[in-house]
Amino acid sequence: MIGTGLIGGSVGMALRARGWHVAGVDAAPGVAARAVALGALDVEGEDRTADLVVVATPVRVTAGVVRAVLDGGGWNPAAVVTDVGSVKGPLVAAVDDPRFVGGHPMAGSEQVGVDGASAELFVGATWVLTPTATTDPSAYALLRSVLADVGADVVALEAAEHDTLVAVVSHVPHLAAATLMALADDLAEEHRALLQLAAGGFRDMTRVAAGQPSIWPDICEDNAEAIVATLDLLVTALGDMRRRVAGRDHASLLAVLDRAATARRALGERAPRPDELVEVRVPVEDRPGALAVPVVLATELGVNLVDLEIAHSAEGDRGVLVLVLAAAAAPAFAAALAERGYRSSTSAVGPSR
Repeated sequence: MIGTGLIGGSVGMALRARGWHVAGVDAAPGVAARAVALGALDVEGEDRTADLVVVATPVRVTAGVVRAVLDGGGWNPAAVVTDVGSVKGPLVAAVDDPRFVGGHPMAGSEQVGVDGASAELFVGATWVLTPTATTDPSAYALLRSVLADVGADVVALEAAEHDTLVAVVSHVPHLAAATLMALADDLAEEHRALLQLAAGGFRDMTRVAAGQPSIWPDICEDNAEAIVATLDLLVTALGDMRRRVAGRDHASLLAVLDRAATARRALGERAPRPDELVEVRVPVEDRPGALAVPVVLATELGVNLVDLEIAHSAEGDRGVLVLVLAAAAAPAFAAALAERGYRSSTSAVGPSR
């Protein structure tokens, strides 16, 4: 573990809870020692024999740290390396190595640093991976298995698409929450009772504004284009909302509120039961990059991959990608695979899985 703040510490706790031996370092004095004391690490220091290296550093230094691990220096030449940064495009462009898989856990806390870390932080959270044409399928499969084991829902996206989408669901919401909180704080100087009136809705909407401020300038620098485009859309949408309210347009206001409520409730849709799952088996070349198209395609189609396995062929250069997903989604997924030149077969999930 390189970096033992809130996310790095939580990764360490989650892995240790599942039997992993976790060593780690942090650039800030005393932080790794505190991580040991809190149970996020077994030992302080670099374990250069590690099979998995998680880089949880500020985004401005992540590429350099990842390259240093991949380029040797005594590190395990077979180690899988990943990161946890919330901007992926610049990093993936800077690191072109089969053993590196960019990652971003969509989880966090208003608490700051390793003292806020939790082994359960990633349970039920989405964890994005960004495989590329050079990604080693075995590296991806190992990382995906580990993340699923800590309770995360793993999805695959192209790095550029990740950055566009995360601007909508993470970066701009944080900036909006910070803006609203700052506005309330300004008004509180004139109206002393204002913050005393802050009820559940306001607190829920502004909770993320209490997070670590120091990480955001780098995030905004690296993902400026997508963030600015999303802010423009938000400004337009708020202008439309202002016109509805100012014009007493009750019908239009009710329609947009109803649409928003329906969309919000849909975020809580349940996962399929085991008897609703099937295996989709996709023959692929046994080489780096072979699995990027199928796993990214699943995300684009809204197909949740419950499990993934790489079955290597004993002879030749072929393998089989085994994907477990909801039976209802399988026909459309198989058809989309066929359009991209991938043959597939579908079968019921066995009772032992």
